[in-house]
Amino acid sequence: MSSTINPLANPKGVKTLCELCQKPAKLQCTNCRVTYYCNPDHQQTDWTSIHEKVCPLLVSIHSPPPLHTLQADRERHHRETLKKQEQLIEIAHLEAQKWVSKKSFHHAIPAALLFLRWAMRLYGSHPVKLVPAYLLLAQANIGLDSMSQAREYLTKAEWAVMNTPDCNPTVHHQLHRSLGRLHAATGKYSSALFHFSNDVYYASEVFGLDSIVTFGGYFLMAEVFLKQNKPDVTRSLYTEVACFWHTHLCKLMEGISQSGIQAEDCFGDAQCVEVDQMLRCILEFEEQYQKPRSDQSALLVHSLAMLWLLCNNYTKALEYGKKAEVLIQGSSEQNSMRESIQNLLHYAEKHLQ
Repeated sequence: MSSTINPLANPKGVKTLCELCQKPAKLQCTNCRVTYYCNPDHQQTDWTSIHEKVCPLLVSIHSPPPLHTLQADRERHHRETLKKQEQLIEIAHLEAQKWVSKKSFHHAIPAALLFLRWAMRLYGSHPVKLVPAYLLLAQANIGLDSMSQAREYLTKAEWAVMNTPDCNPTVHHQLHRSLGRLHAATGKYSSALFHFSNDVYYASEVFGLDSIVTFGGYFLMAEVFLKQNKPDVTRSLYTEVACFWHTHLCKLMEGISQSGIQAEDCFGDAQCVEVDQMLRCILEFEEQYQKPRSDQSALLVHSLAMLWLLCNNYTKALEYGKKAEVLIQGSSEQNSMRESIQNLLHYAEKHLQ
């Protein structure tokens, strides 16, 4: 990371604003020379979040076309710049999603802001294309307990969706999920369940009833029922989610052993963290329930072992696999799961040698 206070960066009458807070800024990135900060902390946060990955791209985007070129050359330069802007938006989008999945909300904000800023430049006449950025900013602010800011972003997202009659069901699903999270965080559980129900409906329209996305909605509904002190309903939904993930992970394992699918093709880092948090949450609930079920705990631990093996973390896969091997001894699923667990342990041990 490179920075300096450049006296020539602020010509008289021209104001530069901080990339993060939009306050007057004099601290300039000396690599791209187009990004400013009001203090070193903001620069460091932005660098870690997103700027390190896009700094060279910003230089290229802001490079003017050569002087005295033909019209065809200028048009080609314009097309190439548009492609680079789209690439920048995609990088910022993915990085913001990654930080949100890891619950590193402080780092999610700069990436999501960059995503929104460049989406506005490129898609300003199509507000619905800004919705994914609004939703990421809302999620990050919910995570930081900044509910008023989250509401502001969600209001903008709702307005964009309402004014787009043919809006994609995927956007509806994402909007309802974010609204559900906001209401759940502020204790409005009935409203949260309403939005999560709509989330599940739209997700099933796009991805099907038996999909990772749809069952993510069921998990969020279960968390609301738990907050409402309805453990039996919570347990029922948690059981459905746990069984879905166990079946899904078993199929992925079969794909690796039979079809040659690479483990790294199954999960990205952010998704691995998100699924791990979900399964561990269900496992903790099951272990603390008044009548814990050893077979359900074994299923969840086996799922965690498979997840981490698919994410190439063989140490964690071995740890959970050995725990599953112990739990299965008292489980009614002993015969059907034992072989799978033993194969997993052999696979993990082989890669750790």
